[in-house]
Amino acid sequence: MFRTALILTGLAFTLSSVGAADLPRTHHKTVKVGDLDIFYREAGPKDAPVVLLLHGFPTSSQMFRNLIPALADNYRVIAPDYPGFGQSSMPTHDKFKYTFDNLADVIEKFTEKLELKEYSLYVQDYGAPIGYRLAVKYPERVSAIVVQNGNAYDEGLDNDFWKPIKAYWKEPSSIDKREGLRGFTKLDATKWQYTHGVKDTELVSPDAWTTDQYLLDRDGNADIQLDLFLSYGSNPLLYPKWQEYFRKYQPPVLIVWGKNDQIFPPAGAEPYKKDLKTLEFHLLDAGHFALETNGDEIAELIRAFLAKHVN
Repeated sequence: MFRTALILTGLAFTLSSVGAADLPRTHHKTVKVGDLDIFYREAGPKDAPVVLLLHGFPTSSQMFRNLIPALADNYRVIAPDYPGFGQSSMPTHDKFKYTFDNLADVIEKFTEKLELKEYSLYVQDYGAPIGYRLAVKYPERVSAIVVQNGNAYDEGLDNDFWKPIKAYWKEPSSIDKREGLRGFTKLDATKWQYTHGVKDTELVSPDAWTTDQYLLDRDGNADIQLDLFLSYGSNPLLYPKWQEYFRKYQPPVLIVWGKNDQIFPPAGAEPYKKDLKTLEFHLLDAGHFALETNGDEIAELIRAFLAKHVN
């Protein structure tokens, strides 16, 4: 098969049978979900298999800005922003309950609004608990799953990063415990998530953390994020259900995990092996946002994986 290397914003993506003039264009759209405007990026043929990209904290669909065109020649690629993130509506936390149950409910309604009957999931960080809620509820809709630093097991959540967050889970009414986490919404913490564990930080565009921080600095957004730090405590309670889903339905799963991530270290990737029969497992020399430095490698792994498992 003829293959052409394309350079996209500093990352080399190898695309199948696509010339530079035919590079898929990303469309930036908004759809109404209830009272919310949900922004999303979309590229690729309308009748192609769908790949649904679910982002993490503290970013948005912009984390997929390079991956989308790298997949969109053969797939319909869709990446929404959750409420309170990116370009989607940001109701204040007294007007909208920011929990993972509610975020998953919005994304469920989003997929139905777009009439997505079947899709492959890419889950990273917050995308994992949102995506796995969808998968457990609608297993017939999920063709395959790509996991990039997203937990479904207790392993990996016992390091120092999680200690203050777990302390907040234990004392949710503690103002001190809540305020002690506000630093995670500041620039130093955002930049750290992009640069920690990265062999060559010059590969990471500063536009990424600058964009994220601009949105985090909106009035009221820090409180939204603190609510979600608290709500993250609901996710480990669901891990047994997610693991049962893996064992029962055996979705094809591709692990592309940044092994230098201190938030979701590789200990969280290993347990997937015990429940999944169709599993491709890759630990990458990357950090939390592995797409920033290893996007070309991840795109190639995804393309090969989906070609085998998704019609």
